[in-house]
Amino acid sequence: MTVFHDRVDAGRRLAGLLRERLGASGDEDVVVLGLPRGGVPVAFEVARRLHAPLDVIVIRKLGVPHQPELAMGAIGEGGVRVVNDQIVRATGVSAPALESVRRREQAELDARVERFRGGRTRVPVTGRTVVVVDDGVATGATARAACQVARAQGADRVVLAVPVGSPDSVAGLRRVADEVVCLQEPEFFQAVGEWYEEFSQTPDREVVALLERAGRTGPG
Repeated sequence: MTVFHDRVDAGRRLAGLLRERLGASGDEDVVVLGLPRGGVPVAFEVARRLHAPLDVIVIRKLGVPHQPELAMGAIGEGGVRVVNDQIVRATGVSAPALESVRRREQAELDARVERFRGGRTRVPVTGRTVVVVDDGVATGATARAACQVARAQGADRVVLAVPVGSPDSVAGLRRVADEVVCLQEPEFFQAVGEWYEEFSQTPDREVVALLERAGRTGPG
Protein backbone atom coordinates (compact mmCIF):
# COMPACT_ATOMS: atom_id res chain seq x y z
CA MET A 1 0.00 0.00 0.00
CA THR A 2 1.19 3.49 -0.91
CA VAL A 3 1.72 6.20 1.69
CA PHE A 4 1.07 9.64 0.22
CA HIS A 5 3.61 12.38 0.82
CA ASP A 6 0.92 14.98 1.53
CA ARG A 7 -2.53 16.08 0.34
CA VAL A 8 -1.12 17.61 -2.84
CA ASP A 9 0.50 14.30 -3.79
CA ALA A 10 -2.72 12.47 -2.95
CA GLY A 11 -4.76 14.88 -5.09
CA ARG A 12 -2.53 14.45 -8.11
CA ARG A 13 -2.71 10.67 -7.91
CA LEU A 14 -6.45 10.73 -7.35
CA ALA A 15 -6.92 13.03 -10.34
CA GLY A 16 -5.18 10.52 -12.59
CA LEU A 17 -7.66 7.80 -11.72
CA LEU A 18 -10.60 10.19 -12.00
CA ARG A 19 -9.55 11.20 -15.50
CA GLU A 20 -9.73 7.55 -16.47
CA ARG A 21 -13.11 7.05 -14.83
CA LEU A 22 -14.73 10.27 -16.02
CA GLY A 23 -12.97 10.43 -19.35
CA ALA A 24 -10.46 13.04 -20.37
CA SER A 25 -12.60 14.28 -23.25
CA GLY A 26 -14.52 16.75 -21.14
CA ASP A 27 -17.89 15.36 -22.15
CA GLU A 28 -19.21 15.58 -18.61
CA ASP A 29 -20.08 18.90 -16.97
CA VAL A 30 -18.03 18.43 -13.80
CA VAL A 31 -17.81 20.48 -10.61
CA VAL A 32 -15.30 19.53 -7.91
CA LEU A 33 -16.37 20.16 -4.32
CA GLY A 34 -13.85 19.84 -1.51
CA LEU A 35 -14.82 19.08 2.07
CA PRO A 36 -13.23 21.69 4.35
CA ARG A 37 -10.74 21.74 5.55
CA GLY A 38 -8.43 18.83 4.66
CA GLY A 39 -10.31 17.84 1.53
CA VAL A 40 -9.72 21.18 -0.20
CA PRO A 41 -5.98 20.80 -1.00
CA VAL A 42 -6.78 17.39 -2.49
CA ALA A 43 -9.75 18.81 -4.41
CA PHE A 44 -7.66 21.70 -5.76
CA GLU A 45 -5.32 19.28 -7.52
CA VAL A 46 -8.25 17.22 -8.80
CA ALA A 47 -10.06 20.28 -10.18
CA ARG A 48 -6.94 21.58 -11.89
CA ARG A 49 -6.31 18.30 -13.70
CA LEU A 50 -9.95 17.77 -14.63
CA HIS A 51 -10.18 21.38 -15.89
CA ALA A 52 -13.20 21.80 -13.65
CA PRO A 53 -14.38 24.58 -11.32
CA LEU A 54 -13.58 24.18 -7.63
CA ASP A 55 -15.75 25.04 -4.66
CA VAL A 56 -16.31 23.84 -1.12
CA ILE A 57 -19.30 21.84 0.00
CA VAL A 58 -20.14 23.19 3.43
CA ILE A 59 -22.36 20.89 5.45
CA ARG A 60 -23.37 20.41 9.05
CA LYS A 61 -24.56 17.12 10.42
CA LEU A 62 -27.68 17.21 12.56
CA GLY A 63 -26.88 15.21 15.67
CA VAL A 64 -29.48 13.58 17.86
CA PRO A 65 -29.86 15.62 21.09
CA HIS A 66 -27.91 14.01 23.96
CA GLN A 67 -26.32 11.68 21.36
CA PRO A 68 -24.74 14.17 18.95
CA GLU A 69 -22.40 11.64 17.35
CA LEU A 70 -25.48 9.94 15.87
CA ALA A 71 -26.51 11.88 12.77
CA MET A 72 -30.23 12.21 12.11
CA GLY A 73 -29.62 14.33 9.04
CA ALA A 74 -27.56 17.10 7.51
CA ILE A 75 -27.95 20.59 6.11
CA GLY A 76 -26.19 22.43 3.33
CA GLU A 77 -26.26 25.75 1.54
CA GLY A 78 -29.34 26.91 -0.26
CA GLY A 79 -31.69 25.73 2.48
CA VAL A 80 -31.02 22.06 1.73
CA ARG A 81 -31.97 19.68 4.51
CA VAL A 82 -31.66 15.90 4.48
CA VAL A 83 -33.35 14.05 7.35
CA ASN A 84 -33.15 10.36 8.21
CA ASP A 85 -36.73 9.77 9.30
CA GLN A 86 -35.90 6.28 10.54
CA ILE A 87 -33.38 7.59 13.07
CA VAL A 88 -35.68 10.46 14.07
CA ARG A 89 -38.48 7.98 14.83
CA ALA A 90 -36.20 5.47 16.56
CA THR A 91 -34.72 8.12 18.87
CA GLY A 92 -38.03 9.87 19.51
CA VAL A 93 -36.80 13.30 18.44
CA SER A 94 -39.71 15.74 18.28
CA ALA A 95 -40.21 18.25 15.49
CA PRO A 96 -39.35 21.22 17.78
CA ALA A 97 -36.18 19.45 18.95
CA LEU A 98 -35.14 18.78 15.36
CA GLU A 99 -35.76 22.39 14.43
CA SER A 100 -33.72 23.57 17.42
CA VAL A 101 -30.74 21.49 16.26
CA ARG A 102 -31.20 22.73 12.70
CA ARG A 103 -31.17 26.38 13.77
CA ARG A 104 -28.02 25.92 15.82
CA GLU A 105 -26.20 24.13 13.02
CA GLN A 106 -27.48 26.63 10.44
CA ALA A 107 -25.76 29.43 12.33
CA GLU A 108 -22.48 27.52 12.27
CA LEU A 109 -22.92 26.65 8.60
CA ASP A 110 -23.53 30.30 7.70
CA ALA A 111 -20.41 31.35 9.62
CA ARG A 112 -18.28 28.77 7.82
CA VAL A 113 -19.64 29.72 4.42
CA GLU A 114 -18.73 33.35 5.05
CA ARG A 115 -15.29 32.34 6.35
CA PHE A 116 -14.42 30.13 3.37
CA ARG A 117 -16.21 31.82 0.50
CA GLY A 118 -16.19 35.44 1.67
CA GLY A 119 -19.24 36.51 -0.30
CA ARG A 120 -18.35 34.66 -3.50
CA THR A 121 -21.27 32.98 -5.23
CA ARG A 122 -21.56 29.23 -4.82
CA VAL A 123 -20.76 27.28 -7.98
CA PRO A 124 -24.10 25.91 -9.24
CA VAL A 125 -24.36 22.12 -9.35
CA THR A 126 -27.86 21.59 -10.78
CA GLY A 127 -27.77 19.06 -13.59
CA ARG A 128 -24.01 18.58 -13.32
CA THR A 129 -21.65 15.79 -12.26
CA VAL A 130 -20.39 16.63 -8.78
CA VAL A 131 -17.11 15.14 -7.56
CA VAL A 132 -17.05 15.33 -3.76
CA VAL A 133 -13.45 15.13 -2.53
CA ASP A 134 -12.00 14.51 0.93
CA ASP A 135 -8.53 13.52 2.12
CA GLY A 136 -9.81 10.14 3.29
CA VAL A 137 -12.71 8.22 4.74
CA ALA A 138 -12.78 6.73 8.23
CA THR A 139 -16.38 6.31 9.43
CA GLY A 140 -17.82 7.83 6.26
CA ALA A 141 -20.43 9.88 8.09
CA THR A 142 -19.29 13.26 6.75
CA ALA A 143 -18.82 11.97 3.21
CA ARG A 144 -22.26 10.38 3.29
CA ALA A 145 -23.87 13.66 4.36
CA ALA A 146 -21.95 15.58 1.69
CA CYS A 147 -23.14 13.25 -1.07
CA GLN A 148 -26.72 13.51 0.13
CA VAL A 149 -26.55 17.30 0.26
CA ALA A 150 -24.97 17.54 -3.20
CA ARG A 151 -27.76 15.43 -4.63
CA ALA A 152 -30.39 17.52 -2.84
CA GLN A 153 -28.80 20.65 -4.33
CA GLY A 154 -29.60 19.28 -7.78
CA ALA A 155 -26.52 17.30 -8.85
CA ASP A 156 -27.30 14.94 -11.71
CA ARG A 157 -24.54 12.52 -10.71
CA VAL A 158 -22.52 12.33 -7.48
CA VAL A 159 -19.02 10.85 -7.45
CA LEU A 160 -17.16 10.55 -4.15
CA ALA A 161 -13.38 10.63 -4.59
CA VAL A 162 -10.86 9.95 -1.82
CA PRO A 163 -7.24 8.81 -1.77
CA VAL A 164 -7.74 6.26 1.01
CA GLY A 165 -10.58 4.81 3.02
CA SER A 166 -11.79 2.09 5.31
CA PRO A 167 -13.08 -0.81 3.17
CA ASP A 168 -16.31 -1.11 5.18
CA SER A 169 -17.03 2.61 5.00
CA VAL A 170 -16.26 2.79 1.30
CA ALA A 171 -18.60 -0.12 0.66
CA GLY A 172 -21.38 1.69 2.51
CA LEU A 173 -20.77 4.90 0.58
CA ARG A 174 -21.28 3.09 -2.70
CA ARG A 175 -24.95 2.91 -1.74
CA VAL A 176 -25.11 6.71 -1.42
CA ALA A 177 -22.94 7.97 -4.29
CA ASP A 178 -23.38 7.01 -7.92
CA GLU A 179 -19.70 6.07 -7.92
CA VAL A 180 -16.90 5.94 -5.37
CA VAL A 181 -13.32 6.40 -6.56
CA CYS A 182 -10.80 5.37 -3.90
CA LEU A 183 -7.13 4.79 -4.62
CA GLN A 184 -6.62 2.32 -1.81
CA GLU A 185 -8.67 0.52 0.80
CA PRO A 186 -6.21 -0.97 3.30
CA GLU A 187 -7.39 -4.10 5.08
CA PHE A 188 -5.93 -2.86 8.35
CA PHE A 189 -7.21 0.71 8.51
CA GLN A 190 -7.16 2.74 11.70
CA ALA A 191 -6.95 6.40 10.73
CA VAL A 192 -6.63 8.52 7.58
CA GLY A 193 -3.48 10.25 8.82
CA GLU A 194 -1.44 7.05 8.99
CA TRP A 195 -1.46 6.93 5.17
CA TYR A 196 0.22 10.32 4.83
CA GLU A 197 3.82 11.27 5.59
CA GLU A 198 2.67 14.83 6.23
CA PHE A 199 -0.84 15.27 7.63
CA SER A 200 -0.89 18.54 9.54
CA GLN A 201 -4.17 20.37 10.01
CA THR A 202 -5.23 22.51 7.06
CA PRO A 203 -5.80 26.08 8.31
CA ASP A 204 -8.79 28.14 7.21
CA ARG A 205 -6.51 30.62 5.44
CA GLU A 206 -5.18 27.85 3.18
CA VAL A 207 -8.72 26.85 2.21
CA VAL A 208 -9.54 30.46 1.35
CA ALA A 209 -6.32 30.93 -0.59
CA LEU A 210 -6.88 27.80 -2.69
CA LEU A 211 -10.46 28.80 -3.51
CA GLU A 212 -9.33 32.30 -4.50
CA ARG A 213 -6.53 30.88 -6.61
CA ALA A 214 -8.89 28.50 -8.39
CA GLY A 215 -11.33 31.36 -8.97
CA ARG A 216 -8.64 33.57 -10.52
CA THR A 217 -7.21 30.95 -12.85
CA GLY A 218 -10.52 29.31 -13.76
CA PRO A 219 -10.95 25.63 -14.60
CA GLY A 220 -7.65 23.98 -15.36
